[in-house]
Amino acid sequence: MRPLTIDMYRLEYALEGRDSAEYYLDLESGAIRAVFPSEPAPGVMEKYDVQQDRYLHIEPLELAQSVAMREAFLFTQHDPIAHAVLSNALKGRKPLRTFDFKLEDFPAVREAWLDYQTVQLREYAISWLRDNDLEPVRH
Repeated sequence: MRPLTIDMYRLEYALEGRDSAEYYLDLESGAIRAVFPSEPAPGVMEKYDVQQDRYLHIEPLELAQSVAMREAFLFTQHDPIAHAVLSNALKGRKPLRTFDFKLEDFPAVREAWLDYQTVQLREYAISWLRDNDLEPVRH
């Protein structure tokens, strides 16, 4: 595996896919670049020394993966009312937005979710790096 210094928090954010940007990992510097819909992909506009393999596209989690993460979280919770409300939120339109909105009614569960999500996104980021033959350098 190739070691690379990477901002893991930014990688986790990119994998979460909460905005309209496409994210790319610069395989030379370890920087993560956000490219918004009206912008060209990184490296496309370079006149000289074009390196096709320098930027690796970061594919965000699919909706099904994000829903599955939330469903798995619900199995760790012991509040039957919160479980029912949040489980129902995942079955409707815009399940992620509805889930987040309903979480506001359960502050303790919301805190537990944020902790759980942090751990899950970190594990997914490490797995994504390994799948791409990369290893984050620890400081």
